[in-house]
This record gives sequence, C-alpha cells and structure tokens, in this order.
Amino acid sequence: MTTRPSTVGEFRTAGYEVLPVKQEIRRNLIQRIANHEPLFPGILGYEDSVLPQIQNALLSGQDIILLGERGQAKSRIIRALCHLLDEWTPVLDNVEIPENPFAPISAEGRRLLEELGDDAPIRWLHRDERYGEKLATPDITIADLIGEVDPIKVAEGRYLSDELTLHFGLLPRVNRGIFAINELPDLAERIQVGLLNVLEERDIQIRGHRVRLPLDLLLVATANPEDYTNRGRIITPLKDRYGAQIRTHYPEELAQEISIMEQEAAQLDMADYRVHVPPFMKEIVAEITHLARRSPDVNQRSGVSVRASVANYEALLANAFRRALRVGETEVVPRVSDLPFILPSLQGKIEFEAMDMGQEERVMARLLQMAIKTVFDRKINIRELDDLVLAFADGLSVEIGESVSSANYVGILEKVPGLTEAIAPVAGESEASRAAAIEFLLEGLHLHKMLNKYSAAGRQAYRG
Repeated sequence: MTTRPSTVGEFRTAGYEVLPVKQEIRRNLIQRIANHEPLFPGILGYEDSVLPQIQNALLSGQDIILLGERGQAKSRIIRALCHLLDEWTPVLDNVEIPENPFAPISAEGRRLLEELGDDAPIRWLHRDERYGEKLATPDITIADLIGEVDPIKVAEGRYLSDELTLHFGLLPRVNRGIFAINELPDLAERIQVGLLNVLEERDIQIRGHRVRLPLDLLLVATANPEDYTNRGRIITPLKDRYGAQIRTHYPEELAQEISIMEQEAAQLDMADYRVHVPPFMKEIVAEITHLARRSPDVNQRSGVSVRASVANYEALLANAFRRALRVGETEVVPRVSDLPFILPSLQGKIEFEAMDMGQEERVMARLLQMAIKTVFDRKINIRELDDLVLAFADGLSVEIGESVSSANYVGILEKVPGLTEAIAPVAGESEASRAAAIEFLLEGLHLHKMLNKYSAAGRQAYRG
C-alpha cells in the first residue's frame, strides 16, 4: 500500500484534491450508478420509489429529510449514505474539528496552518468516523449541537473574548461528513433557529462570540409526517432549508415484507435441528402486519413497523423449536397452532385506538384469523374440498395441537379420505411439513364455517 501524505506540503505535492462533501458524494454516486453497483444494500422495497428520489437529491447536492412512520428503514438509509463517501479523507491533525487541510474554518485550524504552513500535520479519517447522529429531544441545547465556552480553557488563562475558548458541539465535530437529526420536529424552536443560522447564514453567537462556521456537511433528518406538517412543530425557514423531502412507506407487496422479515430475523442457534418454514406460514406472518396497517382498531398515525413482522417471525420459530424439543423431533416446522404464541410480540409492536379492557386481545385474535383465511384463499381452491367436508359431516373428528408430534398426523391422513390430495398444493415431503399443511387446511375450513372447532388444554378438535 502506498504511504499516504502526512503533511500539508506532501499532500499538495501529491496533487490530491479535496472536494466539498456533497460533491464527493455526488462523484462517487455517479461512478456507482454508471458501474451498476449496489447503492443501498439491504434496503428492500424502495427500488422504484424512495431510492430514485434519494439519488436525485444527492445528484442535485441537496440536504434531505425523510418523512415516514416508524420502522420504514429511515435510519438505515441515512447510515448507508456513508458508503458514498471516500473511504479515507485527509484532515488537519491536532485540531478539535475535522478540517480541510487547504481551507480550515476554525481559528485553531487557521492558526496551525499559518504557523506551520506546509509542515502542518494531517491525518486520514475513515468514512465511518465522518457520520454523526442525534435524536432530537426538547432538552437539547445550542451547546450540544453547536458549542459552548469551555471553562477549562478559560482557567488555563485564555480570555473570554478569545475564539479559542470555545468547545465545539456535535455539528462542527462532523465537519467534512454527514450529520443526521432524528425526529427533527421535536427540536425546540430556538434550537431550530440556531441550526438554521449555522447551515444557512453560516454564523452563530455563543456567549457573545459571533463565530462564522461555514461547515461542510450533508445534513439529513427524519420526521413523522404528522409532526412535520403540523403548524408550530418546525419553523418554516428550516423546512425551506431542505432541498428534498422524501416520503418513505411500508412494503407494498407481501413478498417484500417476507424478504425483509427473513433478512432481519435473528439467526438463532438451533444446534442440529433442521428448520423449514412453509411459504404459507411466512405469508400469514406478513399478512398479519399488512392487515394491522389497514385496521381501524390500530393507531395508523403511529404506524405498524416492519419490526412487527420480524418479531412475530422470530416468536413463531421459537415456539416451533420449543415443541420440537418437547416431543423429541429434529425438524422445526411452524404450524398454525403456533400462531397464538406470537401475540406477546405483536402486542408490543402496535398501538391500539382507545378501547375497553380485553378488546386488544380480541382485535389481535381477529387479525390472526383474517390473515389465515386470506392466505388460505390464495393457496387452496375451496370448491375442490366438498368431498372432504362431507366426510366430516358423516361424523369424522380429528384432534391437533401445538404440542402434538408430527408422527401423530400420519394417522389423520389415513383417517380422512381425500386429505392427502387436499394438502398437496402446500405440503412438503417431511412429516412435520405435512402436519403444518393439515393444520392450515383444517383451520381454513373452520374459518369458512365448514368445520366446527373445539379448543381445550392446548388442543383443538375439528368436527363436521
């Protein structure tokens, strides 16, 4: 590896060019687009909507605000912008904030360059160090974001009138990088004014100091659309400062939700146990979330995060694993009877509209039933099951349950004529997969009011 320049003189002789951050990002983005390289790996469902808008904003050199409810990958998108920075960038060494070696903005940086000239040392900053983030809360002060007089520097003998007494805050410390403010409308108005001054007028007053800070930053922010559009939550000049306001959204297709669910779910250690999740079970988990996003009983202003699907999927796998441990099986296959065990994770991920005690559990149970029925109608042609339903009408009864071993379901296939053919569209090859398909079929018929269901002690009986 070639040795990097370590002084301003070496840097100048080597012919390096220091671009402003937005131009640097723009140059790297152009190169990646031209080479068809992935721009935002791991961001799914935004390929034809959000991501093209972000690319346009970056190509235009605009600051960005992402508007969306919780769980729409806003923070992940912002952090992914770091990959569009150069891997290493030079900054002046022995100064408080990252400085362009050729054009420092602080008094300390300018003094260093005047005193040492081409001998001024530089260090190389990795792109991961060029990102800063702050969650906006009402108690944030100008000192947090911009800076404050440092009493230690005053005690060392400096005058209050000396700019070198200032201790810089978060924004100057991410000079030459990307700074993100999450939940921007929660900033107090006086802090919003200070932020506007730094980014637009390029000056700020700190304890009587009028300091000019031409920061080199890409500023990005996130906000909930309801908070952002309410009058009084964000000052108009600051809103006008952002060049692009981009609306994020939840996955529009079930396949996208499933892909995110599989990508984000924790990879649990299940030793030598084989894990297989039938496609219809994945669809049911994703469908629960999609139905919750349309339910009048769920607070849609808060939204239903993709994390609900991920947590529910993890809970489903955990219960299937627990069953395999209990009954001595080596294959972990989730079934319909495992679904009630995802309710604790679901309840923690959604906010309900005001309702009486006990109503929340009924709403969640209804979401589960609607999801099963919706997926059942996509997978199974119910008109082909008349003979099967007639067999139950003649007195057949089967018993299942989340604690029943897969081997016991073999007897059900032998007992119910036509059941093997009925589950063929969704059944796998193993006993555990066929057991999951049997439960799915029986529950679908029950939800269509073609079978009666009786539950007791963790088991369910289906009869005509």
